[in-house]
Amino acid sequence: MHDSLDEIERYIISKVKEIREQRGISQTSLSLAIGKSTSYISDIEAHSKTAKYNIKSLNLISKALGCSPKDFWPEQPILDDKYEFVKEIEIKRKRNVADL
Repeated sequence: MHDSLDEIERYIISKVKEIREQRGISQTSLSLAIGKSTSYISDIEAHSKTAKYNIKSLNLISKALGCSPKDFWPEQPILDDKYEFVKEIEIKRKRNVADL
């Protein structure tokens, strides 16, 4: 996958490819199954291209592969160094009336 893609994008592309290959489905077959051009999946999986999936396509791919869209996502966030400015927001929980 192209170096300009974020790590999360590369992860998802790799997971789709892994599941696709486990099921013995070609790039062309998957592309056609979701109503895309024959080169759609191969363009995304190519190391020289910057193509990537959108949420709608991932949903359709999960249907075609017989899995959940969640299967493409990591358990924890994956952040490139350029996102180190992102801070976790502390969430204050509302007190339950029973706790009073």
